[in-house]
Formats: sequence, C-alpha cells, structure tokens
Amino acid sequence: MNAERSDPTLARYADAARRAGDDGCVCAADGSPFGSRHYGELDDLPAAAVRVSLGCGNPTAVADLHEGDTVLDLGSGGGLDVLLSARRVGSTGFVYGLDATAEMVELARRNGKEAGLGNVEFLHGTIDRVPLDDASVDVVISNCVIVLATDKDAVFAEMTRVLRPGGRVGISDIIRHGDDEDAPTVDCAAGAITVAGYSAMLRRAGLTDVSVQPTDAIGGGLHNAIIRATKAVVAVRAMEPGDWPAVRTIYEAGIASGNATFEATAPAWDDWDRSHLADHRLVATDAVGRVVGWAALSPVSDRCAYVGVAENSVYVDPAHQRRGIGSLLLQALITQAEDAGFWTIQTGIFPENIASLTVHQRAGFRVVGRRERIGQLAGVWRDTIFLERRSHRL
Repeated sequence: MNAERSDPTLARYADAARRAGDDGCVCAADGSPFGSRHYGELDDLPAAAVRVSLGCGNPTAVADLHEGDTVLDLGSGGGLDVLLSARRVGSTGFVYGLDATAEMVELARRNGKEAGLGNVEFLHGTIDRVPLDDASVDVVISNCVIVLATDKDAVFAEMTRVLRPGGRVGISDIIRHGDDEDAPTVDCAAGAITVAGYSAMLRRAGLTDVSVQPTDAIGGGLHNAIIRATKAVVAVRAMEPGDWPAVRTIYEAGIASGNATFEATAPAWDDWDRSHLADHRLVATDAVGRVVGWAALSPVSDRCAYVGVAENSVYVDPAHQRRGIGSLLLQALITQAEDAGFWTIQTGIFPENIASLTVHQRAGFRVVGRRERIGQLAGVWRDTIFLERRSHRL
C-alpha cells in the first residue's frame, strides 16, 4: 500500500491478516463489492488467502498472462492473486507480491508455502517505491489498491519503470463514474478518480493502449473498473550522424537541469564526434522511431595502459524519464563495452542527481569516493560522486 496512507488503514489490514491467519472471518458482507466473489472455484488454495481477499475484482482475469512471464502484484495482501498468477506463468515464470503491511506479507508467505509454489516471492514495501530493478517484469497487476494511493502519479511512474518495453498492466480498481448516489459510498471514495483522470495519469507515466472500463456500480458515484495499458516498446540501436539534432536537444535539456554536466552549452557535432568513441554510441527510440535517449563512451586516456577503461554518458529526454530508458541504454552500453574488451567503465555524477546515481548502482557501479569542489558550474563549486564498474567477464 502507499507509504502516505493513514495509519488506521494500515492497522485495519494488519488486523485482517491476523484474523485470517487465526481462522477468523474477514469476509465481505453480502452484497459488498469486495471479496472473493469475483473469482471462480478457490477450494484448492489456502483458506487464509481466500478469506482475506478484499479486492474489488479479479486482475488475473484482466491481465494477459503467459507461460514464463514475470509478474508484480501491487498491494498483494494475503497473496491470492500472486498464487493464481503463479499457476498461469508456470515453473518458468515468477510472481512478486508487494505489500506495505508486514502482517499481510507474513500471511502471504505462509500461504505461498502452503500452496507449494516455488515461483513466488512476497516483498515488504510501498507501491510508490517498488524495490525491484528497472525493466524487470512483464506484467503489473493490482486489485483495488491504487485507489488508496495518495500520489497516484508516483505509483504509475513506478509501474512504468519496472515494466519491460512492451510490458502489460492489468488492474481492478474503483473509479468515480456517474451520479448514482442512492447507495452508500465506501471508505475509499476520497481516493477515487474519474475515467479521464485515470487515463491521463497512465499516459503521463508513459503507458499506451490505455483502457479504463467501468463495470458494476457500487454506489456513491463509484464503479468497479477494469484497467489495461501497455508500456511503449523502446528500441536501442547504434547512433547515426542523422540522430545528432535529437541527441543535442536531449543533451541541452540535461545541461539546463544544472545537475547533469559541467558543460554550459552543447558542442557542435564535430567536437562531440571527436571526443566520443565511434563504436560505442547508442540511442533509444520510441514506437514511432523518435530518439528519446542516448548513451556513449569516451576514452579516459590515450595511454596504452588505459585502453580498456572508458567513461560513460547517459541522457534521457525529460518527457521520457522514470520509464527505465536510462537503465536500458546503460545495460546495452555495458554489454557492448564488455564485448569490445573494456574492463572498467567509470563516471562522475553530481550528488544531487539521485536518479542517475540509482540507475548506475543498479547496473553494478560502485561508489569509489566523493571528489569535493572538483569544478565550477555557473560560478559555483560542485562535488561529484565517482563511480566505476569492473567487468565480471574480463
């Protein structure tokens, strides 16, 4: 659940987990929009997982799951949707469940063991700070949890970040739709957003093929809904001279941020071309071929002893950041560099650039140290964090 959710909400879910684990009843009342009524036969699953099912739908019926997929369930509760997904993806697939309530995570782990499934893992964390690497899952599912999130933009950005290009989203959630005020509303009404609002947030996060389909009305102007979306396919290819205008524009945006480089202006093509290794330049392109990021290597010295050492640069269009593109470019650059015999890649990053530091450390870079007052930018002395990655292959 979201880290900013109120403590009473966390306490309520913790209590539900304890009661379900003690064979207590946490079942939804007759006529409630929540609970296991959205599923078919569940007798062969751990009873506690079924009893503590508090969702408003069945995301495993919404998501397009395939054999071998890696799946993430946001707000996994007692683990019902994780266990059902694990069966769908088979022994070659894997399913993560993420929940902010420690008691729910403990219950889900017990349910996973009881179900005898070896391809599941339950994580304790929040859905706006997912503890998984960029581009590490094929499908994100969730069951009536995002409606509780305070910062939905952060949640959708995290979904996009952890999805691989072409990855899918399958969500059951509650939205605000219509004016049926006769029936009483539910506790999560304050967090419900409209169809248009939900769609706009998903697209703003970089998702495409967005569909928000209201289903049954639950009163108070609220409806259950089925939400689907896809992460746009991003391709990485060699940089060509014709890409320079787009590359330069992205570079200029990095310069303007004040936290990407000591450079004050982007160089001309000839100068940039001379300072970067010709065989190690990449661009990321979106589904229609637009350049949305670039990465390149520069030599650190002309001495023979340093022939296998290079410095990397990675820049992403601001409109496409937090979507895993930087990680995709960096991993491709690392692979290419190792194939060419480079044993060390190094870089210097401003300590204020937390996103870049995170991307590099996730890619295996280690912090060597802090270089204090190493240079001036706009008349201000700045520090950099020096990082390096040693090849495990060479």
